[in-house]
Formats: sequence, C-alpha cells, structure tokens
Amino acid sequence: MTDAVIIGGGHNGLVCAYYLASAGLKVTVLERRGVVGGAAVTEEFHPGFRNSVAAYTVSLLNPKVIRDLDLSRHGLKVVERRMSNFLPLEDGGHFCVGPGRTKAEVARFSAKDAARLDAYGERLDIVADLLRDLVLETPPNVVEGGWLSALPELIKAGKIGNRMRGLDLTMRRELLEIFTKSAGDYLDGWFESAPIKAALGFDGVVGAYASPYTPGTAYVLLHHCFGEVNGKKGVWGHAIGGMGAITQAMARACAEKGVDIRVDAGVREVIVEKGRAVGAVLSDGTSIRAPIVVSNLNPTLTFGKLVDPAVLPEDFRRRISGWRNGSGTFRMNVALSELPSFACLPGRTVADHHTAGIIMAPSLAYMDRAYLDARTHGWSKAPIVEMLIPSTLDDGLAPPGQHVASLFCQHVAPQLPNGASWDDHRDEVADLMIATVDQAAPGFAASVLGRQIMSPLELERTFGLVGGDIFHGQLGLDQIFSARPVLGNADYRAPLPGLYMCGSGTHPGGGVTGAPGHNAAREILRDRKR
Repeated sequence: MTDAVIIGGGHNGLVCAYYLASAGLKVTVLERRGVVGGAAVTEEFHPGFRNSVAAYTVSLLNPKVIRDLDLSRHGLKVVERRMSNFLPLEDGGHFCVGPGRTKAEVARFSAKDAARLDAYGERLDIVADLLRDLVLETPPNVVEGGWLSALPELIKAGKIGNRMRGLDLTMRRELLEIFTKSAGDYLDGWFESAPIKAALGFDGVVGAYASPYTPGTAYVLLHHCFGEVNGKKGVWGHAIGGMGAITQAMARACAEKGVDIRVDAGVREVIVEKGRAVGAVLSDGTSIRAPIVVSNLNPTLTFGKLVDPAVLPEDFRRRISGWRNGSGTFRMNVALSELPSFACLPGRTVADHHTAGIIMAPSLAYMDRAYLDARTHGWSKAPIVEMLIPSTLDDGLAPPGQHVASLFCQHVAPQLPNGASWDDHRDEVADLMIATVDQAAPGFAASVLGRQIMSPLELERTFGLVGGDIFHGQLGLDQIFSARPVLGNADYRAPLPGLYMCGSGTHPGGGVTGAPGHNAAREILRDRKR
C-alpha cells in the first residue's frame, strides 16, 4: 500500500508527487504512456530530428516550482528567444516584437499607437502582477455548512479583496474590461494599427476555439502574460532539449524523494469503498490501494471515465458533464532540410526573427475569419499558424545545417461537422498548414523532410487533451478561479472524500505552470494534518 496514488504523470502530477513525497508520504505515480511528462515531452519524430511533441514553449512555469524542485540542478536550462514575435504582413512587410524594439516598430505604422504603448504595458503589467499573486493561492471555495466551515473561505476571500482594493478606480475598471471583454474590443480601445493588435491579440486566441472578438478572450490574452523566463517577466523561451527536459528534470527530482513512477500503467477505475476513494485499478486489473487518490486528468475524463457516477452528487455530475473542452488546435512538427527564408525578410542564416514566435496571422480580422471558417467548414481556409524553430536556439534537436519547426495551428473544429473524422482529413489539413507557411516563406514546403501530425483527435488519444484542449477546459468566466472546475470544488478536493484534483482543469488553468500540482499538494497535506 502507498500513501498517495497520482493518476497521470504529466507535469502537474509530478509536481504534486514531489511536494507530497517531500512531506514524507509514500507516493506512486501512474502514467498510461511509456514516458512521463504528459503533453510536455520530447520525441524523435523523424530520423535524427527531435522536438517537443505538444507543449512547445516556456514562460508560465512557476518560479517557485523551479526553485523548490531545483530543476536546474536536475538538468533544466531555459534560454530566451532573441526576438519575441515576428509577423509577416499581407502587404509584403513585416512587424517585429521584442524588448527594445517594439515601440520603434509600432511607430512605423502609427505614431499614436507608439505613444500609447507604454501605458498599455504598464496597465497590463499591474493586472498580470495581480494574477501572479493568485496563481499559487487556492481560490475561495463556496462551502455548505455553518460559520466554522465557511470562515476559512471568508478569510481567503477577504485577503483577495484586499489585493483588489489596492487598485485605484482606473485599474479596477481595467480589470473589469479584461475579465469581460473580447481581446479584439479591448485592443481596439487602445490601438488603431493592425500589426500591433495582431501581435497582442494572438495571445487571446491561443488555445481558445474563439474569435478574437469573442467575449472572454481578453482574459485568455492576460493568461499568457503572467509568465517569465530567468526572472524576466513576460518573456518566452526554449527549454534546451525540448519540453521533455522540464518533465524529465521533474521526474529526477521526484525519484530523489523516493516517488515510485510507473509507466505503461493506465488507470481504468478509481476504487470507492464506503463513500470514499481508496485506490485505483489499472488497465491490466492490478489494484493499488491508497488513502489519497489524486487525478491529474481533464475533469471530463476523471469524472466521466474513472469514477462511478452513482457516488457523485447529482448536481455536480450534471455540471461536470457540461465542462467545455476544445482548443481549435492542430499541432505539427516538421523536419527541415534548411532554414526558412521569408519573402518579407530574406535569408537562410539564423537571424533574430528565426528565433521568435513567427505568427502567420497579420490582423484581428484575419483571425476572426479563421474562426468563422472553422465553425462552418471544420477548419480555416486561411489558418492561423505560429511557427517556432527551436533548433535555432538548440542545435541538438536536428542534424548540422538542418532544422526542426513547431507549428501551432488554428482554427480547426475539435469535432468536425456532419460526423466527419479527423482521421480522414488530417493530411489534407496538414498540407494546408504547410502551404500557409510556404506563402510567407517560399520554398518551405519543399524543405520538409518529414512531419508529425497531431489533430485534435490525436491530441485527445495520445495525451488525454479532450477535444484537443491544451488547457484541460476552456478559460471562460464560468470555468476559472472559484468555478474551476465547478463552484464548490475549486479547492482541489473532489466531491468524493479521498479524491483530489491536481491538473490544469483546476486553478489557475492550463499551460506548463506546475501551479495546480503545487496547490493541490498543499491542500492534501492540510487535510493530512487534520
């Protein structure tokens, strides 16, 4: 018997395991695949070419988690991009974003926008700092019972309220806009030129099956702004060795604390006895008993596949069945014979823009059309593609003189209309994505030596990302903070004693952060002390 069994060896499961083991618990991690890491893994996808398979870039990984697990000692090294973002534009020009260069770039299109850029950044930083403060907090939870049970939640709500009261009226208004508006409407209120709105607005649709004009996408934009790399806020970077380097470092930290990590150990059922979770049954029928059971899976899978519905409260069961999944994401990796040369900025020698997030989506209108296309046809006729070429920063990913590229593609329907299957259309859509890059970088298609395709269906099959949802549930107002995953169960405790949640379907949501695993472990240990 073990003290705690964790279902799912993704990064949050590993983080949770580390903290529990550090407190002296005997912990077993069960991972369905043959390697730990969940969606943060690195694999060879073409002979001699390795890359991050799903998650593909670093910023949101929490600094406290990095320090506590001593990930650098366990082999993690993160390097910054030399440029943040690079956008080829429809008129043949280009737009660059990065420290020390964004304002001058904006001024080429609008002096008024350049003058407003600092004020925009300052306000967004204030709100992002507020979010950073809340990332490692357990949200106030709506509880039933008397004052004794409600008091801790009231205190918690009071502390958060004090943080909010620290904002002046201008910033409170800003906060309201960010949480309720669309990214497009929010940015339209600040800027007039298309390139800066496209560069900033892209973050509002990353991982969201939505138009930039869908209400709530301003918060998605904010969600992508609270990260940092090597102490620099708002910066994005690359983990040397790919995203798997993060989770392998985590696994080494866990092993050092005595965590038993088992791969090829899928779970088919949570064992429930006398109204309490007491272990897990593996796919091969093996039972592992533990007084603490922690699920790192999407709430849809935890409560729809592993837990007998009869042991869950009826209202919880009904609401969790309506948990909204779906990112509109089509993920690809490609092996390249040569570095892309962009028509708007030619050259095959590594330059700053080759290290950036290269965004093929020149305006908010373009992104809006891409979403409407996907809703109608199943995928965008002119899709949004962000390309990263990590081999420009990490030469161990590809043979000398050759490169690997990550293509994060939107918009595609999580489920195709009229009963069509992604298995029948994956290659057709992959061709479209490569052709989209080729329009900006002629010769790109001819340089592709091999490719790895992950449609929404394959993301679900492989990593448990239901509907291809990279966040384990959409980031709407009804699915964040105290409502993640359900109001009354935002404190990482399931409505079944002994069962906890530590995945991205809990606060603060998706991305490779480690925060849900950190927070869940804290609540589990509090219960253990009681």
